[in-house]
Amino acid sequence: MPRSLPRTPRPGTVRFSLLGPLSAHLDGVPLPLGPFKQRVVLAMLLSRPGTPVPVDTLTDAVWPETPPRTARKNLQVYVSSLRTLLGPGTGAAGGPGRERLVHDCGGYVLRVAEEELDTLRFRALARAADGHEPHTAARLLREALGLWQGPPLHDLRRSPQVEAEAERLELRCLTVYEDWAEAEIALGRAAAVVDGLRDLAERHPLRERLQTARMSALHRSGRQAEALAVYDDYRQLLARELGLEPGGAMTAVYRSVLGGNAAVPRTAVSAPAPAARRTVLPADAPDFTGHGQELRELLDALGGDGCGAVAVSGPAGSGKTVLAVRAAHLLGDRFPDGRFFVPVRDERSDPRPPAELLGELARLTGAPCARRGRGDTGGPDPEDWRNWLAEHRALVVLDDVPDERSVRALIPGAGRGRLVLTARTQLAGLAPVHRIAVPPLTPAESLDLLGRLVGPGRVRVDRESALRIAYGCGLLPLAVRVSGMRLAVLRHLPLSEFAARLADPSGALDELAAGDVSVRERLALGWRDLPAGSGRDLGRLAALPGEGPFTLPEAMAALGCGERQALRAVEALIDAGAVSSPDSEVTAHAALYEVPRLMRLYALERMGDGGADVPAGDEHPAGRTILAGVPVPAAAV
Repeated sequence: MPRSLPRTPRPGTVRFSLLGPLSAHLDGVPLPLGPFKQRVVLAMLLSRPGTPVPVDTLTDAVWPETPPRTARKNLQVYVSSLRTLLGPGTGAAGGPGRERLVHDCGGYVLRVAEEELDTLRFRALARAADGHEPHTAARLLREALGLWQGPPLHDLRRSPQVEAEAERLELRCLTVYEDWAEAEIALGRAAAVVDGLRDLAERHPLRERLQTARMSALHRSGRQAEALAVYDDYRQLLARELGLEPGGAMTAVYRSVLGGNAAVPRTAVSAPAPAARRTVLPADAPDFTGHGQELRELLDALGGDGCGAVAVSGPAGSGKTVLAVRAAHLLGDRFPDGRFFVPVRDERSDPRPPAELLGELARLTGAPCARRGRGDTGGPDPEDWRNWLAEHRALVVLDDVPDERSVRALIPGAGRGRLVLTARTQLAGLAPVHRIAVPPLTPAESLDLLGRLVGPGRVRVDRESALRIAYGCGLLPLAVRVSGMRLAVLRHLPLSEFAARLADPSGALDELAAGDVSVRERLALGWRDLPAGSGRDLGRLAALPGEGPFTLPEAMAALGCGERQALRAVEALIDAGAVSSPDSEVTAHAALYEVPRLMRLYALERMGDGGADVPAGDEHPAGRTILAGVPVPAAAV
């Protein structure tokens, strides 16, 4: 059990550092930060300055495997020791005399002013450089890089949480170094950055922007043969490792070297960034899991010379958006004219008017979309948008497309740009598009995702219950993620008990909510978008007795109609993403269809509530008891 230090106020200025070994100095004198676990707590608090860090997050960082029974008490002692050591805040850190380290919102907050923490100063300098002319940008970026003292937090990387934070800092520093190097090249000081770029390129061989800057620096230094060798080595490595070709920016530099032109890669620091060079994407999911085959197919489709649009479809919560955003982040070097993410629905999940959607695309990308109609009242012209996208290496993700009509006018016939359309429906009326269906996770992928959220040790201790949770979630990524988020907070709750809750159909959807993230709400949006009459059909198919797939004759009996009508009803639900179908080609009578577990539960819930699509007085052949358990294949256990 750690012992707390005697409480003595500490006036003066504290300086914290994460860009190197963890350190803190009071008026220039190093502070003794205590044992390893206490330093881990401080590192986690400093990684999120001014933000509540949940107790469970700190617990996972200090005890990544199995926390002891006294974990919470030990954590309180570490915090108390740090509070005593660091003393009250000063200035922007919370005001003179105010506690620097406080408990708030179920976690702990460390109040730190920008001038007190090197990562905050680093971020501020990098942001200040954005959009400036090269002289100012190079100076600010050089000052930011001067804060770097070596591998961040290298003394604490035994903690996976700290290691993840350190890797994030390294990537951020690498990006700033690339910005600085490109600014120096633009100023004619290429020789000063050649050696540094070589060292970093050897440590990050697949980072295309780094290799491109190295080529430019060598070329501007009069070393054309070496510049061409960099391109050739990188091209072979990329083909061997990923089956890809170098992107547009690197190819442009390569051609400039061949032609004898002193080209400099386009960069945000060489001039104020035009709108068409911006990147507007959600953050990449740090715990992205599974869907490796679909990701490779999406990368190939976007990186090749095929059609200009890819439709990524799957039911609500299947991970379509996460997959599209991951691909957009990975393909940054291939789309030098910008990467953009635009929701096709508004905050109420209603489709946005086409003119509003096209106006936002024009504003984000800088596409010259003139207005049509008399007096410029007819709305932006989609033909201008299609022409712009065809001529530019830009990637646009249009998220949550409700139907074909919403986006048909935005798809270019051919050209350099690419569109990714995510939708719950199949968007069967769009052509030509490359189609990728997003399936549920495999059991192993579900366990991996759950372990990333609750800790791998907790999953290993009770793998059977973890599998029951995965199957109780229907192997749906959103549901597995919500379960993990809940269990990460409810550390006292055994996995076996939570699995039993999910197995109860009357309360499973109630369990699948964490804060403002609700699986039921996502399912409700999918239900709302069903074609007229399909909600009634889905409810009757969900009420079929037994667990698992059903045949076309069983669908005919449930729907009370003939073969042709039943087949049309089932296929309409397949197109809407509410029913799954076999991957291989089979006759209609041999096919096995299935209502995914959570959609089945929601449909039965709507039937029980007298949903609008269920006619009053209908007799339903089965009740909720048909899903009393969640079967787990024996092979999976």
